[in-house]
Parts: sequence; C-alpha cells; structure tokens
Amino acid sequence: MHTLKRSSGTAAGIAVALFLTLVFSSGRLCTQAFAAVTEAKIGFAFSMTGGAAAYGATQKKGADLAVEEINAAAGPNGLKIVPVLEDDASVPQQGINVFNKFINADKVALIIGPTLSNTAQVTDRIAQKDGMPVLAISNTAPGITEIGDFIFRDSLTESVVIPYTIKVAKEKFGLKKVAVFYGNDDAFTMGGYVAFKKALADAGLEVVTEQTFAKGDRDFSPQLTQIKSKNPDAIIVSALVEEASGIVNQARQLGIPASVPIIGGNGFNSPALLKNAAESAEGVIMGAAWNATSTLPLNKKFVEAFTAKYGNAPDQFAAQAYAGVHIAYAAIKKAGTATDHKAIRDALAQIKDLDTVLGAFSFTPGRDAGSTPVVQVVKGGKFTILGE
Repeated sequence: MHTLKRSSGTAAGIAVALFLTLVFSSGRLCTQAFAAVTEAKIGFAFSMTGGAAAYGATQKKGADLAVEEINAAAGPNGLKIVPVLEDDASVPQQGINVFNKFINADKVALIIGPTLSNTAQVTDRIAQKDGMPVLAISNTAPGITEIGDFIFRDSLTESVVIPYTIKVAKEKFGLKKVAVFYGNDDAFTMGGYVAFKKALADAGLEVVTEQTFAKGDRDFSPQLTQIKSKNPDAIIVSALVEEASGIVNQARQLGIPASVPIIGGNGFNSPALLKNAAESAEGVIMGAAWNATSTLPLNKKFVEAFTAKYGNAPDQFAAQAYAGVHIAYAAIKKAGTATDHKAIRDALAQIKDLDTVLGAFSFTPGRDAGSTPVVQVVKGGKFTILGE
C-alpha cells in the first residue's frame, strides 16, 4: 500500500508537472502568436484609371489618410496596416486579376473595394469562394452582399438612399410627374433605375417618359429633348459621374430650367460633378450616406485633416473609404490575427456602434450598412443638406 501511495504521488506529481509545462508552453505560444500580429496587409482595389477614376482617386486619399493616422497611433509595437494598392481600371476583368493577386500572391488579411458594383459582381464571387473577407466602400447596387457571408459594405445601398431622397424631394417641391433617364448597360445604373422606379411608384408619382443611354455616351440631347417635351416636374437620373455631368450640362443648355430639379443617385456624389457641370450643377439633388457639414466630432476632425493634407474638402467616397479602413482595422484587431480569414469575417460581423465619420456604425444582419441617409443639394458650388 505504501509503495502504491508513493507511486501514485509520483505519478500525480509528474502529471501536474506535465500539465503546468503544457499550460505555460501554450501561454507562451498564444502570447507569441498575438505578439506576432504587428502588421496586417489590406488589399485596396480602386479604380485609379478608366471611367470611375474620379471615385477611385478620392477613395485612395481617404484610405491613405486613415492608414497614416492608424499607423502613427499604433506606436512601435502596435498593430500596423500594410496597404497594398492595385488599380482595377474600372473594368471587371482587371478587377479579377487584382483580387487573384491579393488572395494568392499578397496573402492579404482583407480586401477593400472594388470601386464599381459592376466589378464587384464578379470579383466578390472569387473572394467568397476562397473565404476572403471583402469590405465594399462604394458598391450600392443590389445583390452585392447576397453573394455570400464574407462580403460586407459600409456604403448605403440605393434601395435605402433612393426612396428617402424621393420622399424628401416630393415634399419639398410638390412633385407630381417626372421623367426617368438611366444607363442601361451597368449594374450600378440599372440598380439605381430599379430602385427609382419602385420609389416613384410607392410615392404615387407619374413617370411621363423613360429614356436610356450607354456608358461612354457624350450626346444626350435627343433624349433630353424628348424629356423637355413632356414638361416634367423633375428629371430622375441614374448615372455615374462622367455621364451625369454631361446630362446636367446639356439639360440646362437645352433650356430645361433650374426650376425643374435633376435628382440623381449615389453616382452624383463626386466633386467631379461640381467641376465638370459647374454652374449647371446648381440645384442638383442626390441622396447620400454622408455630408461634410456633419457636426460629429470625429467627422469634423476628419474633414479638417483631409482638407489640410489635400487642399480640398473630402466627398462621400473619401469618407466611406476612411471609415472602411477603421472598420477593417477594428475587425482585424478584434480577431487578433491577420491570416485567419474566418476569424476576421466573424469579427466584422460583430462590429456594433463603432465610432466612425459615418456615425455610430453597425452592420445589418445582411452585412449592409445600418445608417440613415441624407439628401444633398448643390448650393454655391458645394454639397449641402437640402433645406438647410
């Protein structure tokens, strides 16, 4: 019995020693693993060339500012972002090349982009298949997040922004009948058209004519002449900024008065509209996810920092890019890893009431942005809140 007791005690001691060794070893491994997460690669797929370059340029500025601020605040031992920027050239095929590079060569923690919904409809399927988290910062067309559970966006969808815009415009201008003008060869413009059609029907507004254009068109006078002949109370336009600028300019040149407001979707939210349409842009209305005049302390700081760095105020696309970097950073930090994409995806899904320039940000159960839109009007060459 005595011998057995001594043997049991020895065995127990050995077991305890082994257990403690494993605990301390595991602790060291966990500490080392966590300590090793001092940098995370984020892939940025922006349209730096092509038809959406105006959006991509301002997105890059917003993202660059966020990365710069985050890395400075992280200090010598904190988690830093390593940005990997690639130009998706505003076309799906180049977007595919960029996403494949991010996933297979760069081994990024997460992808932010691409700029256009048209491209996202293709690239996000690649990311979903490979289990790579994607955060869209300007994709507003329907069906993007439905691609799969690795796809998120901080940009408000047209299906959220447009009905609110129509409601506010109807009340403000007493609208009864409208003309609709949209691009029929692009996922974004088609998505905007569908959202506008539903919102107009729900608001009880009569559509007196529908006209279409194609990406790259320059002469809109035949369609605008038809629209003018119908004498609408407003012209509803779903277009990207390049075509939107031409439509706005030519509408006023053809004698459609400023008393007939032009109401656009998310594609109008670019300084390029103010630059290219100049005085013709006065009075143009569009829904948005953000406005520079927001008095949120974080937003005021962002606007001041952006203006000081680049010499001009930010637009919505810069703000959504800036917010997107902070959202991605919060998720990677919470996950404690730059390589476990499932953990990063799960951390993104848990983002709730994060303080951003867009306000207290949360994702909806469907991984869309859960925030409230605003309605903007161009006044004095600036985007201002309608009615203020």
